[in-house]
Amino acid sequence: MRSEYDAIVVGGGHNGLVAAAYLGRAGRRVLVLEKRPAVGGAVATEEIAKGFRAPTGAALAGMFRPEILEELQLARHGLAFLPCDPAVVALADGGKPLRMWRDPNRAAAEIASVSPADAAAYPKFRALMAKIAGVVDPLLLSIPPSISAPSLGDEWFLLRRALRLRRLGKEAMYDALRIPFMSLKAVLDEWFETELLKASFALHGLFGVFRGPWSPYTGFGLIHHFVAESNGGWSFIRGGSASLSGALAAAAQAAGATIRTGAEVRRIATADGRATGVELASGETIGASVVLSNADPKRTFLTLLSSLDLDADFLMRVRNYQSDGCLAKVNLALDAPPQIPALGAAEIPPRIQIAPSLEYIERAYDDAKHGGISESPTLDVAIPTAVDPSLAPPGKHILSVLVQYTPYRLKRGKWDDRREKLGERVLDLLEEHVPNVRSALVGMETLTPADLEARFGLTGGHIFHGEMTLHQQYVLRPVPGWGRYRTPIENLYLCGSGGHPGGGITGAPGYNAAHAVLEDHARAPRTS
Repeated sequence: MRSEYDAIVVGGGHNGLVAAAYLGRAGRRVLVLEKRPAVGGAVATEEIAKGFRAPTGAALAGMFRPEILEELQLARHGLAFLPCDPAVVALADGGKPLRMWRDPNRAAAEIASVSPADAAAYPKFRALMAKIAGVVDPLLLSIPPSISAPSLGDEWFLLRRALRLRRLGKEAMYDALRIPFMSLKAVLDEWFETELLKASFALHGLFGVFRGPWSPYTGFGLIHHFVAESNGGWSFIRGGSASLSGALAAAAQAAGATIRTGAEVRRIATADGRATGVELASGETIGASVVLSNADPKRTFLTLLSSLDLDADFLMRVRNYQSDGCLAKVNLALDAPPQIPALGAAEIPPRIQIAPSLEYIERAYDDAKHGGISESPTLDVAIPTAVDPSLAPPGKHILSVLVQYTPYRLKRGKWDDRREKLGERVLDLLEEHVPNVRSALVGMETLTPADLEARFGLTGGHIFHGEMTLHQQYVLRPVPGWGRYRTPIENLYLCGSGGHPGGGITGAPGYNAAHAVLEDHARAPRTS
């Protein structure tokens, strides 16, 4: 197959667009192929009722790499972030809510109203987690080292990380080494006594992870959360999540990349163990020197490639890669402001959480781990119109609800038969805290894990392309031996969230994958 392009990117999600932009900036001729009518993947904004535009996938950003923001000059392409303040409001069952302000001193004063001891512990806890996040943060925008044959650069990079870890001091270093292996309950019980506060932190640490707060190794999720905090905290994207996708597409096109939407890739073409291009669902074939897959690992290796291209051991590892999701999404359009009596009539926070205790979260997980839909799931509710009124008609609002735990694989029944019941259960829970939610409702969309798979191409409905647990991170992501974006197929690379550092709106997998391609093809001639 003749190489028409230097690189083809399969999937126009945000990581694929980042990869295309960096390859284009390096002088490569790049083609991005996206199945959907618009780029962005799950970083999307879509109309759910007339005049109401909701984030049907990701609602909040907080981990997008500032280096990418600056180098691609995304602000010039219209990208702007709108910070949440308070960062979140945790709602209690009949008790005092907790407003977690972005200003740590203001947050501590809020906590003091329910627990002076927790207020005193809070700044110390934040300081410790910020130190640990500072050690981890540089790992995100780097290609993991080779384990079998580390280069001098790999060894030097890891030595600097180890030295930085040691400079934390003995106590902080010990905490950095043990927290990832602890349960969230064990970590948070050491620091705090207020259940609502502990539950709020636990929700951040468990976001999108099919584990409960009692599960070992869930302490790792806190580090992931505080990396976002160290980068400025959680924010909305002005104009909706799709504005990020639009800015990245503009940056990629400015760098010379070509983008085609409505172009579904049916197969990655190979010859003699090398990727040679792609075949579209239309039958069209397009050749390329390099192919980057922004699809998740299972879709890439089990659907887009022939099993004959890969050895049995590798295929076994891919099949065992954990990528069954546990989140559903419910988007609501309200023709009146949401009324939250616990906060006062006029206050509309940008984000609320409904999960009053660690035990509540664990019971929600208990239902799901046996294949049932949680009777009382946790709700993480974004209200983007609290800071960006342009997403709805004047005086009206969007509620974007992440519902956890809702397993992809149900023990009884099918999601098509349970979707409506799930939506009603979410409304019931919301109504306990937002009593006018039903009377103001003018539009509703419920996306089960099966719907997320069908709409956005996420195998198992997993928003992170696979579990963000220790055994599927860094050099082990997606599978041992293939944690550096390269794959067993020569000239085929992963550039999506199934590679290091995983999910979230970071752009890091796309950035790192593009640099892996440029490392391997530094002297490759440009195609004509």
